[in-house]
Amino acid sequence: MRKSTNNLPDLSYLQLDQARTVFYQLNAAELVEAALKRNEGVLADTGALAIDTGEFTGRSPKDRFIVEDNITRDSVWWGKINIKFDADKFDALFEKVTAYLAGRDIFVRDSSACANEKYHIDIRVVTETAYQNLFVHHLFLRPEVADAASVPEWTIIAAPGFKADPEVDGTRQHNFSIINFSKKIILIGGTGYTGEIKKGIFSVLNFILPHEKKVLSMHCSANTGAKGDTAIFFGLSGTGKTTLSADPERNLIGDDEHGWSDYTIFNFEGGCYAKCIDLTAEKEPQIFNAIKFGSLLENINFIKGSRTVNFSNIDKTENTRVAYPLYNISNAVIPSIGDSPKNIFFLTADAFGILPPVSKLSAEQAMYHFISGYTAKVAGTEAGITEPKATFSACFGEAFLPLNPVAYAELLGNKIKKHQVKVWLINTGWTGGPYGTGKRMKLKYTRAMISAALNGELDNVKYREHPIFNLQMPISCPNVPDNLLDPRNTWTNADNYDERANNLAIAFIKNFEQYAPFCKADIINAAPNATVSV
Repeated sequence: MRKSTNNLPDLSYLQLDQARTVFYQLNAAELVEAALKRNEGVLADTGALAIDTGEFTGRSPKDRFIVEDNITRDSVWWGKINIKFDADKFDALFEKVTAYLAGRDIFVRDSSACANEKYHIDIRVVTETAYQNLFVHHLFLRPEVADAASVPEWTIIAAPGFKADPEVDGTRQHNFSIINFSKKIILIGGTGYTGEIKKGIFSVLNFILPHEKKVLSMHCSANTGAKGDTAIFFGLSGTGKTTLSADPERNLIGDDEHGWSDYTIFNFEGGCYAKCIDLTAEKEPQIFNAIKFGSLLENINFIKGSRTVNFSNIDKTENTRVAYPLYNISNAVIPSIGDSPKNIFFLTADAFGILPPVSKLSAEQAMYHFISGYTAKVAGTEAGITEPKATFSACFGEAFLPLNPVAYAELLGNKIKKHQVKVWLINTGWTGGPYGTGKRMKLKYTRAMISAALNGELDNVKYREHPIFNLQMPISCPNVPDNLLDPRNTWTNADNYDERANNLAIAFIKNFEQYAPFCKADIINAAPNATVSV
């Protein structure tokens, strides 16, 4: 084994001491240089490294496994999200992956997760490619001085060139991401998509922190105001989570993964992994300006004959991405820690046009809507006719939750009550009717509602209750027309609204049936009212 630069860690515990060359703890410039020499990518005109992740341009949820053992057997919520993997099969696959990497160049990085030192975990990441290691440099926390002599708490091995044999190895197909809580190893193979690395450790934290530390792990963004008031934003893709949390008047704690301990919100990560589709300097200036030398662009296309990124081109995937360190954001909070939140925002892009643009939730309603994790997506047809589709993802991140979603919701409810947090449901979707009839809520109105909530301007206004969803709707909000605040008033046919609202309520109730057996009555009673026709 030949080392590159820096002191070399002992990799014998991973059976990787026979690697040809170990590139340890390279900085961003060195990793970009290595990636270019290895033909892993090219430079965009901004200086960012542009690479293609190959066959997979997104995560593969059906190929993500958790080893069943004494730690996980009675704790993990097994099913379609958390798929069991045999411990002996893991050991055999580990032997194959490490044998595959023997004699090859590997990139090793020591890093960590959790900005709050009390919950900090050390992570060693071994990657087959330089660009994956650059991603880790950006997304994980970067130690001032790496301790090569220490053995980290967790290890990730990512070998995109290794393909499993499903019949022999126990995988579904040739790619896999497997978490072993006993050995504290995440084994990734057959895919070059870097998001598998990021979400692998997020899944680990979603098990360790709530289960062992009673810290709520959250798939959310967070920012803080001039007075130190923290706000957190939950929302699925397309709801505006990144856009609305990137407020020039507030400082960014983080854009995706956070923990809530007794009195602090803290970022798990040291960087951002932002979507690039239709990115413009006008719409999202912070992200646009963060794309510079060292940043990692994934699966983008260039304007023909140039090295200028065409952010509207989605020929490879709609999931184009850029990874960059948090310090690329000018108003980032470093270290990325804030006080317990004063306000929580659940964002939904309700394409049915049913939910109010802003409403206040009780603690029980917050738990119910947190477990539901609702939004509605629009799917196009060949004829150009579209029909919204209700989408539910528990805790706004179901794919990364090893525990029953109710466990996270109960932690959330306890913290809301303890800290007297105000919780708001914000509909960034449609008003005046569903997609195709109504119109998308103007961003300036959504921003005004959030600002009013943050500034306390909605604390003393009068509210009316939504007759089906039982949500408290303000009758006025600064800089927002009063008639928009009750969605029923924006429809030309109120009876049609009532029918559609009832249908959406039925969808909520049906989705919640899988969680109801684990919930207390006060959460179940926070469900919307629905009339089921016989």
